Amino acid sequence: MTGPVLGRRALLATSVVLPAVAAAPALAAGDEAYWRGIAAQYDVTHDVIQLENGNWGMMARPVLETYRAQVERVNRDTSYYTRRRFDADAMAARDALAADLGVPPDEIAFTRNATEALKALILGYNRLRPGDAVLYADLDYDSMQACMESLAARRGVSVLRIAIPEPATRQGLIDAYAAAFAANPRLRLVLLTHLSHRTGLVLPVREITAMAREKGIDAIVDAAHSVGQLDATLADLDCDFVGVNCHKWIGAPLGVGAVHIRKAALARIDYDPANPASDRDTVQARIHTGTSDFAALLTLPAALTFQQAIGRARRAARLRALRNRWVSKVRGVSGIEVLTPDDPALHGAITSFRFAGVTSVEGNVALAGRLLERHRIFTVHRTGVARGACVRVTPALFSTMDQMDRLAEALRTERTAT
Repeated sequence: MTGPVLGRRALLATSVVLPAVAAAPALAAGDEAYWRGIAAQYDVTHDVIQLENGNWGMMARPVLETYRAQVERVNRDTSYYTRRRFDADAMAARDALAADLGVPPDEIAFTRNATEALKALILGYNRLRPGDAVLYADLDYDSMQACMESLAARRGVSVLRIAIPEPATRQGLIDAYAAAFAANPRLRLVLLTHLSHRTGLVLPVREITAMAREKGIDAIVDAAHSVGQLDATLADLDCDFVGVNCHKWIGAPLGVGAVHIRKAALARIDYDPANPASDRDTVQARIHTGTSDFAALLTLPAALTFQQAIGRARRAARLRALRNRWVSKVRGVSGIEVLTPDDPALHGAITSFRFAGVTSVEGNVALAGRLLERHRIFTVHRTGVARGACVRVTPALFSTMDQMDRLAEALRTERTAT
């Protein structure tokens, strides 16, 4: 071996030096000098204004440097490291993630993404009987909708779908799920997306889950976009089953996600048959990924350290401020429909819009194309919303207020031209 094997202490000790900032998150959100310092930690393309950061998150430079070092380390030491030390380092990374999420370490297991975590939860949920019903909504993620639909053939259940109210209010969202629960007494399982990838709408998951629990309904929560984007932990959600991503808003390398299952609810999810029978009583037994990207997982503590240096509340406040900057300049403009409400409890960074009457996929693909070709602003169209397709805007910590202003001006220009 030509280099040292890093132990747990070295793995977690990533140095991050960030500029000084005002103590209050609300004040810090507008501290442009501070956020220029944060943006300087990212190597962002200059080809476009990048406002499609929902696909996955860019690693900050200190995290990227850690990832490169971990790739070199794993490639150099191969099985001599992985068979002797990796398990301990992986558990240290798991413990760091659990602490950040506010849950016990033994209620967390790594996956490669939130989709893999949620697939295991939905397909492994074993309390369904023929004649029962399950529920999902139009704003849920496509793959998770498909998993819910598959339960009809797998479990002999009825699959129900609701459309999320548009425009949405907190009480309106609670009422929509309450009505669905009341109308379907055989309902046993509901899928809830904490923050929608389609529109950025944030569900009051804690309240809806509590309401479901009272009726004997289990909730599986998709927190792929909310972890790291909102000022909330899994403990705040008070949910039994959650899938998360670490490569979106936490900024870890691609290929790092996690599943959370409360100890008291562990028996409701089948263990993966590829795992040894002796491990049935662990969360890890519910997932079997095979060989994954060791270096990506080992880089997670560096990503957590970077984000913690900023602070959860400060980060969430900045992302909302960026979103509010462009929305405030187009909300009320004739012909521009902002789908996501301004209630700070119902949005984070992501917000979608459409031009009035333009509900087709083709029309919104074309609009995103014009923003790119004419204004060098990169966004993405989204489909699946009950009332029609839309365009999604997703700023990140490296985005600037000037870029938000340029987006708003581009939208006004394009609306005038149509």
